[in-house]
Amino acid sequence: MVSFFQIPTMEKAEGRNQTPIEEFIILGFGNGPELQPLLFLLFLVIYIATVSGNGLIIALVVSDQHLHTPMYYLLVNLSFLEICYTSNFLPNLLAILLTTDRSISVKDCIFQLFIFGALSYSEALLLAAMSYDRYLAICHPLHYTALMNGRVCGQLVAGSWISGFVGCMIANSFLWQLKFCGSQEIDHFFCDYSPLIKLSCEDTRTVELVSSVVAAIGAFVPCLLTLTSYICIISTVLRIPSTTGRRKAFSTCSSHLIVLTVFYVCVISVYVVPAANTPKVLHKIFSVFYVIMTPLINPVIYCLRNKEVKESLRKAIFKLVAFRIQHRNFRETF
Repeated sequence: MVSFFQIPTMEKAEGRNQTPIEEFIILGFGNGPELQPLLFLLFLVIYIATVSGNGLIIALVVSDQHLHTPMYYLLVNLSFLEICYTSNFLPNLLAILLTTDRSISVKDCIFQLFIFGALSYSEALLLAAMSYDRYLAICHPLHYTALMNGRVCGQLVAGSWISGFVGCMIANSFLWQLKFCGSQEIDHFFCDYSPLIKLSCEDTRTVELVSSVVAAIGAFVPCLLTLTSYICIISTVLRIPSTTGRRKAFSTCSSHLIVLTVFYVCVISVYVVPAANTPKVLHKIFSVFYVIMTPLINPVIYCLRNKEVKESLRKAIFKLVAFRIQHRNFRETF
């Protein structure tokens, strides 16, 4: 889930130059000059599409009274998180591809890692909160309004954001105390935990232990809560006698289930599968999908799979077209 998933080895190179360094060099995707413009355009389009797609979901939910429910309130927070998440990486990556200046200060690198970990942690908790919302809606429909009211929903959202940032703040407080020396090169396209910690010239056992504990809590607690919710949901759905009823009940959580699957498959591919057995190029490709493509896919899934969101989008398009026609007729009249 978070960048702390992959626990690096504690071995340090002997005889490393002990002169502290003040900046790192992000190697990114190599030095091929012919690829830089293409990658720049590709990631620019992805960034614009991600911000626009998630921004559209936020606008639809805010403007449509029918979507003012706990499920869509959680979705708004997830979309806002995805915008922040993508903005933590892509502007810097675009600047590297455009200017070929790959340097980043140690402080900026650690701060980027902190935002990455905090948002990843918060995302897992938000997805768990959405699972709990679907559990109440399907397993306890008669008590849903009382159990998932505005206060409870607000507490779930606040708890997700606060827990993510506080947890990663604890881990990063130890990381800030490290000194880095020797090689300046980070063989990645952003400041991930594993390549960063390898550049430290100090004993990193304490920071690795703290980071591992924070990662374990941030990974397994939301995953366990989500898994428990869906076990109860599937059990309840299977007890519905009619096929139509089962299909209707399951359709209310299908979008969220797809997002969950994509999220955890990417997490396992990037941070659980041993890095030693994965080529660096393939590891970067997996990281691109997890860090950059997942925030782009989420709004697409919710827009295509959710009838209420599609209906709200259709109404918004009709209103926009009607407004433009009315405005054009007004201008022609005068």
